[in-house]
Amino acid sequence: MDKKLNDRGVANFKAASKAYKIFDGGGLYLIVYTTGGKAWRMAYRFGGKEKTLSFGLYPSVSLGMARKCRDKAKALLAQGIDPGERKKREKEIAGELTQNTFENVAKEWYETNKSRWSEKTIRIILSRLERYVFPAIGQKPLSELKAPDILAIARSVEARGAVHSAHRIMQYCNRIFRFAIATSRTEHNIVADIHTQDVLQPAKVKHHATLTDPRAVGELLRALDGYAGYSPVAYALKLAPLVFVRPGELRNARWEEFDFDTNEWRIPAGRMKMKEQHIVPLSRQAVEILQTLQSVTGQGKLLFPGARTSDRPISDNTINAALRRLGYTKEQITGHGFRSMASTILNELGWNRDAIERQLAHGERDQVRAAYNHADFLQERRRMMQAWADHLDMLRNAKRVGK
Repeated sequence: MDKKLNDRGVANFKAASKAYKIFDGGGLYLIVYTTGGKAWRMAYRFGGKEKTLSFGLYPSVSLGMARKCRDKAKALLAQGIDPGERKKREKEIAGELTQNTFENVAKEWYETNKSRWSEKTIRIILSRLERYVFPAIGQKPLSELKAPDILAIARSVEARGAVHSAHRIMQYCNRIFRFAIATSRTEHNIVADIHTQDVLQPAKVKHHATLTDPRAVGELLRALDGYAGYSPVAYALKLAPLVFVRPGELRNARWEEFDFDTNEWRIPAGRMKMKEQHIVPLSRQAVEILQTLQSVTGQGKLLFPGARTSDRPISDNTINAALRRLGYTKEQITGHGFRSMASTILNELGWNRDAIERQLAHGERDQVRAAYNHADFLQERRRMMQAWADHLDMLRNAKRVGK
């Protein structure tokens, strides 16, 4: 027969040569192990089978607490619910909630995608998440988050004057929830319900200073030809408008990337912002500049080595500094501005917009379309790059440009 236990008796039970049980009633019992440890258990039947339920160790779980656990279990049995299976499911749910916190899922999204981003982008995304998002909602399960939770973060960032960052944070959270849906962590993207243009100030688009007026472009090209500074920089200035790649892609160019049989510059994926190899068809004018430059720096790996060491390229600001030396302000033209110049004028000249975007390496995220664009536009891009070089020659050589 079950005995009614009391707190003093439970405390005084000692270890024996074999583990033994002392019953309290209603299936609840205390098991005393040979080590002296004590644990609460409950014996019950469900579906015709003998089962056991664990309530924890004494003294962390007192006699009173164990009796409450027993009474809850018996209440479930009265409803036809297996308390053991209920407890197991609750543990699974608790584990899922812990695993599926926003921070855990966000970090998995980050690790999955960071190989596609530049080092700068990697630093910016992680910094914004760690500074603004994780402290607010990082430990919350995705299932408990609501749209206002995300919006509150973006608005707090906006209130600091960082409007662009606020919009970016909304974009990151949107992509994280999409990733969570794809990996079965949640069923609904709460961020997709928020239209940022309705709830945040518009983010100012950063425009890189450039020149597009034909007369001004011609004057710039003549000025570039007259640059009398460090020789590799002079060649970089001449080549920049012809290839209109990003400044970092230009200054880090290596001779091994150039094929003068096909007249192509193949920039490896690791050096591209979108982490996809980029092909730059070389015009006749670009090849002439490169072949002349090869006699100057061709013995090394880099096209544009720095003045102090041939192992490192010219610095980030070298091209901009050279433009300032030529008398152009940062409001007129920057190293990045050659891209805007080419984009604007090529569109005005009527070239295929998709071919222009592809040549600018504004990468397609969809791999199938990216492959299609590569095959469909490469020949057109060859023609476009030669026509662009010829157009620049015309602007350079024209003393007067008609209306």
